[in-house]
Amino acid sequence: MQLQLPPQWEALLSNELEKPYFQELKVQLTAEYQNTKCFPPEDLILAAFDYCQLADLKLVIIGQDPYHGEGEANGLAFSVNDGVKIPPSLRNIFRELNDDLEQLFMPTSGNLEKWAKQGVLLLNAGLTVRKDQANSHKHLKWNLFTDAVIQEISTQKEGIVFMLWGAFAHKKGSKIDRTKHFVLESGHPSPLSANQGKWFGNKHFSKANAYLEAKDKKPIDWSV
Repeated sequence: MQLQLPPQWEALLSNELEKPYFQELKVQLTAEYQNTKCFPPEDLILAAFDYCQLADLKLVIIGQDPYHGEGEANGLAFSVNDGVKIPPSLRNIFRELNDDLEQLFMPTSGNLEKWAKQGVLLLNAGLTVRKDQANSHKHLKWNLFTDAVIQEISTQKEGIVFMLWGAFAHKKGSKIDRTKHFVLESGHPSPLSANQGKWFGNKHFSKANAYLEAKDKKPIDWSV
């Protein structure tokens, strides 16, 4: 399996891509995709990087694992393909977004490609999964790669917004340089966390846009 990143991302992560664990990961992935049903499709594994150009990067949202149901995962954290029922966590994201920005409609599609194309990196900690088996590719060491992505962004860029939702994402973002970047933390948008008062009302979307505007960057159009 090739796992070809776009040129700018490949240059940023060139050292990481040569490490033994990443070479082993590619071999293991090839076997997984040949022998079991895995998501997302091979050509969408790196979709988060394909849709969000490094030069345009403004904001990073960290997810945990791709959706593992048939036809759901499209390589972008929290996103699903057009025509797929909107998952509970994404529905809660849309609810908070609408309350925060005082919109009067709920999206009918859960496809977040439009966000990604504006410079939002929708990065899952693990980029692949077996069908119907959550977190089943944890052993592939995707975490090492995505930790390196976050570290390189923190080191090489300035003025990036990071949205960290839930304890897992908080830990994932522990090495972000908060003197250079704007870090927003809250509970996870999953129903369990959201219904405990840890998600709704965080106003992350308006806070992110206010920060971007203060940095003379174009705010994100959060409609989908």
